[in-house]
Amino acid sequence: MSQGGSQAAAFFRDVRESRVVWLVREDDGSPTHLSADGTRSLPFWSTSPRAQRAAKIWGRGLRAESMPLDTWCDCVLPDAARDGLVIGINWSGPRLVGWSFTPKEVLNRLAAVN
Repeated sequence: MSQGGSQAAAFFRDVRESRVVWLVREDDGSPTHLSADGTRSLPFWSTSPRAQRAAKIWGRGLRAESMPLDTWCDCVLPDAARDGLVIGINWSGPRLVGWSFTPKEVLNRLAAVN
């Protein structure tokens, strides 16, 4: 399994168990990432240490915050789908890279976790 694949698997397993997702944000909101193909991603992490590392890498006064999984599924994912965003999952490494999924794919993968 690739590094991105193992990070994604850990994300779904962790959030299913903890019922919490983590994001990085500033007072004006959360950063998005524009990929080379023009797709905009909104990243999330499965644990506080992962999100804190991302906030430190990106800098600019970002901080890690948690959100209940139910709120994320019921509010954030539908808004992201409406806005045409994909969801970055446990991005890692010095350049914060990893896999992204459509909001529908995220919900399907969460439902499939045992």
